[in-house]
Amino acid sequence: MTASPDALTDAQTRQLLVYLAAAHMAGGAGAHEATEDVVRAARAIGLPGAQINATPDGVTLSLGHGAAATFESVEGSLRLDQTARVAAIQHGLETGALTPTAALDALKGLRAQRARFPVTGMYLGGFTVAAGIAGILQPTWPSVLFAAVASPITIALIRLTGRRLVPSALLPLFAGFLVAAAAFAAFQAGFITSPLRTMLPPVAVLLPGALLVTGLSELVAGAMVSGASRLAYGTTQLVMFAAGVAGASILLDVPPEAFANARVDEIGPLAGFVGLFLLTLGICFMESVPRRLAPGVLFVTASTYVTQWSVQNWVDAPAWGGALAGAFVASFSAWVIALARPTMSRMVLFLPSFWLLVPGSLGLVTVTQLGIDPRESWPTAMNATSVVLAIALGLVFGTSAARALRFTIRRGLRRRADARAASTLVE
Repeated sequence: MTASPDALTDAQTRQLLVYLAAAHMAGGAGAHEATEDVVRAARAIGLPGAQINATPDGVTLSLGHGAAATFESVEGSLRLDQTARVAAIQHGLETGALTPTAALDALKGLRAQRARFPVTGMYLGGFTVAAGIAGILQPTWPSVLFAAVASPITIALIRLTGRRLVPSALLPLFAGFLVAAAAFAAFQAGFITSPLRTMLPPVAVLLPGALLVTGLSELVAGAMVSGASRLAYGTTQLVMFAAGVAGASILLDVPPEAFANARVDEIGPLAGFVGLFLLTLGICFMESVPRRLAPGVLFVTASTYVTQWSVQNWVDAPAWGGALAGAFVASFSAWVIALARPTMSRMVLFLPSFWLLVPGSLGLVTVTQLGIDPRESWPTAMNATSVVLAIALGLVFGTSAARALRFTIRRGLRRRADARAASTLVE
């Protein structure tokens, strides 16, 4: 059954589709992915000529060549529960289970959808995410403890930014300065041994890893404007973080050895797997992930981590090899699950994996070292660049493989349907 667009005027239909495209972009989809999704939805409601131009800041849409166009700005990101709602609306339009009028009403109320745990979820989620990432990045008990204790600083700044008490443009600067100052003070007191890696987990929720990788994947897919703007904005955020870290180091007169990119493992391999569980649990709290999607999120993040860890430890591949394999598995598994269960959002399943692949953390280490000691930053810069590029390529390869699988399955289903129809005619 295909829903009819007759219930809406042309202006309302444009509003429906441009809202849908803006919601996809706010949910973290690349411009090419948002365009493909909305074009499918437009065809499902009888509008095969819809044209879309999506960027991270806004979306322009018309219903056909020479037709009137509508612009909608993308105002901030969506939580994962809201992204899951967008996927449900998309699926409803494609299958005809949701009328265009109902879809438009649902999109209008999307931003009003309340978080399950507005305050406690943010702080508890930030606590467990920071502790989990510390167990992966710097598995020492002092680092895990520091991450857990310092995490409320970042969450408090996020909440103050939401109330417009802290300018959003300065959020990375303030977070980087305050957490770095605490880490450097702990280092000078002898509590921690590697402040540069220890300070990363408390600010990990703000690092633009997903932004950088999505930008690269958009460039690979031909979305030049969107990809270039994401890369520029993500790099600017890293520079702001690094400026805060540098300011804290100057204020406390920190020696250069504090900026060594040294991973210390005192807990053992089990720390990474416990950290994985804590990370997933924290994401579910912070992002109000629907309970029905939580097992899928855990499966994708676990598959990503196990793949990355196995390639780097058993195959003895470089960091970019593990990142490439992990990104491929994350993208492919999220697509396959969404293919088998269309009501499950692939973006909700996939986006948490970026926090495991930590391209933003590597970028911050690189930019910080470049400002403090340029001679020692080159190896880290090359490592970070190769890892970010590998993640982007893994994302593209995984998505392409999943789409090929989807095409093969759908073609097989169509052939079976045609065969059944032919046999019925014969009878």
